[in-house]
Amino acid sequence: MAAAMSETIFSKIIRREIPADIVYEDDLALAFKDINPQAPVHILVIPKKPIPQLAAAESEDQALMGHLLLTAKQVADQVGLTNGYRLVINNGADGGQTVDHLHLHILGQRQMKWPPG
Repeated sequence: MAAAMSETIFSKIIRREIPADIVYEDDLALAFKDINPQAPVHILVIPKKPIPQLAAAESEDQALMGHLLLTAKQVADQVGLTNGYRLVINNGADGGQTVDHLHLHILGQRQMKWPPG
């Protein structure tokens, strides 16, 4: 079983305690526009299950992790990212993670650079 997770802004968004520009929701995931966008399109996809970071995901989360990727694809299609997009998962402080709730960044409508960071 995953370790207990502290309250985050994302758990408050899931419970509708603070507003967000939600673009997709189902029983397992929520997608909303990032309030500090790093690209013309910047959407976060989060699991409703509280997983602090990718490193905390367990084998029991395998289906959920796949669902998050397919949700990101569906949201990218929904917002018209036909020329491509980048998916990013930051893990831990050195990875640039600032909210301790697993989330995928969908970045699009601009040319991405390589290497990132």
